[in-house]
Amino acid sequence: MIRSESSERRVALVTGAGGALGAAIARALIKEGHRVVITDADKPALDTIARELGEAAFPIAFDLSDPAAIKSACDTVRERVGNVDILVNNAGLLSNNKLAETEPKEWRHILAVNLDGPFLLTREFAPSMREKRWGRIVNICSVAMKTGGLTAGTAYTSSKGALAAFTFSLAREFAPHGVTANGISPAYVRSKMIDVQLTEEQRQKTLRGIPVGRFCEPDEVAHAVLFLCSPLSGFITGEILDINGGLHLD
Repeated sequence: MIRSESSERRVALVTGAGGALGAAIARALIKEGHRVVITDADKPALDTIARELGEAAFPIAFDLSDPAAIKSACDTVRERVGNVDILVNNAGLLSNNKLAETEPKEWRHILAVNLDGPFLLTREFAPSMREKRWGRIVNICSVAMKTGGLTAGTAYTSSKGALAAFTFSLAREFAPHGVTANGISPAYVRSKMIDVQLTEEQRQKTLRGIPVGRFCEPDEVAHAVLFLCSPLSGFITGEILDINGGLHLD
């Protein structure tokens, strides 16, 4: 029998913690006893969450589309908190623009945040996980990558599909070193992506297509993240977990 070591305190980093989903994930990890680095480009939102979470959270604001800012932030984290054992690449930039409306500048910016950011952060922290022979990487993907984007646009959908492929590559490379890499593919989590970036007509149409008849709560995704970050999930890697209320089955 594999012994659970869930009480061991580790260092986790959660991007996009200023939003509803990232905040829920950070809360859950702190409740589990971990020290959590919370990041976001929106400093006021991040400061608000940091005050709520207290001393177990270490906030650091930076832009995921800026490689130099990422490098500086990672150096600060290592100096002030330590090496990261659990990396949750949650931050994501949404656009509902389809192909003809997607300008090259928007395409590049969305991929910089949604794909380049996770790549650069993982490149910074995965080596220490490998040395320690323990680590967890969880990438928040999207149902859009499997459906071609229902309401989501071309750039967002493509970035999340690439993030899943990145997850598979990491899983294959790091499995022999005690490091797992998994993704979560949620659909329509209660957040700004629903409340602000969808019209009421889109919300109602989408809701009618979800068999369970409601949107996903942030805590439901956070619970799945906790499991994938636990010692007892060590035989699961390269998995993309669907959390979509039956909207898409495969």
